[in-house]
Amino acid sequence: MHCDRELDVRGLNCPLPILRTKKTLSEMSPGEVLHVVATDPGSVKDFEAFARQTGNELLSSVEANKVFEYYLKRK
Repeated sequence: MHCDRELDVRGLNCPLPILRTKKTLSEMSPGEVLHVVATDPGSVKDFEAFARQTGNELLSSVEANKVFEYYLKRK
């Protein structure tokens, strides 16, 4: 999937992955896509809630080998 920026938050636990994502998205233009890579299993629910609450679109959420990848589209 196409992305405009990437953010690696592997090794960080809640709330750091969401906080770093929020900061990075705020630096991006509307419509741009952010690819986030995380290892916190709780991040699945966190990113779903974050997208609902902020209006940013969660395009994809995939887990493989305990690594979670998210694609978010900036509102």
